Amino acid sequence: MPLKSLKKALVTGGCGFIGSRLVNQLVRDGFEVVVVDDMSVGDISALTEHKLLIRTVPAALLNQFLVQDAMKQAGTLVIAADFVDPIVLHHLQTGEFTHVFHLAANPRVSLSVEKPATTTETNLMKTVELLSACRDIGLEKFIFASSSAVYGDNHQLYGEPTTENDTPAPESPYGLQKLACEMFMKQFSQLYGLNTIALRFFNVYGPGAADGSAYMTAITAWCAALSKGEPLRSDGDGDQTRDMIYVDDVVDAMLDMAVWYSEPGFVVANVATGNSTSNNMILEWLKIRFPSLTIQHAPERAGDVKHTLASILRIRELVGWQANTPIDKGLEKTLSWWNLKIGK
Repeated sequence: MPLKSLKKALVTGGCGFIGSRLVNQLVRDGFEVVVVDDMSVGDISALTEHKLLIRTVPAALLNQFLVQDAMKQAGTLVIAADFVDPIVLHHLQTGEFTHVFHLAANPRVSLSVEKPATTTETNLMKTVELLSACRDIGLEKFIFASSSAVYGDNHQLYGEPTTENDTPAPESPYGLQKLACEMFMKQFSQLYGLNTIALRFFNVYGPGAADGSAYMTAITAWCAALSKGEPLRSDGDGDQTRDMIYVDDVVDAMLDMAVWYSEPGFVVANVATGNSTSNNMILEWLKIRFPSLTIQHAPERAGDVKHTLASILRIRELVGWQANTPIDKGLEKTLSWWNLKIGK
């Protein structure tokens, strides 16, 4: 799709699992992209994997870098820094950006349970600081990677798809942090006229989510275990279900909302498939293809919800988006990225 209205984008967390694929797509479509990532979760190799031509600079040298007119050179600029570093925020305010894609966060639910104060500083307070830097620069859109964790274990998840109108009930500090970010975004839209979009990602999987990464979903953990010949850990009874969405479908949703959604103010939308799959179903799918695998049962994890299932009616109505990757095709692509040969 031609992204003609998108001239220059700042992507926070652009060296991460989802961010790197977003950056790759933006660059592929010919747009100027600046990435900021402190590398605490992301990895520069996530961009080089896409064969992008990149130029990395620490925040302390950014001004000197720009004075030398290096921005006119080919390649994507990667600023190795915290996204609220004062030098980064100054560049945001003077760099004529049209869009900000805010993906930087610590998405580990378990860590948010263990360290709620630290993760609130990272996931909420810094987001408010970023929003503050965006309020008076004529930004077209601020697109935020929110999460299905804002819903918690809502009773409607046991059959009816969760809609954006359902009452949020986060069961982890991470979910609460994301919800609070959304509330600030709505208020910034009302107070300052900043156009903000919160996309509630459900369970994202796919190539690029490496062993030990912040996006260590069950699928990633199982691929890592298969690659090492280790048992696959199953938490709880395995009957928990997830609305699993392939990473490239998530990228398409962000781009569609960035380019084609034109209403001012604040909007929130689910990004999912509208279908759910149990952990046990995925394990059975893997068993057929890897008959020698073994399963190690473990206790249920604190803060995890039992079921997720989304309604995607809103985003479909807004921009005509829907996920295009069935779970079996997505799993096959993920296994291929891990160099896992079926029948191994």
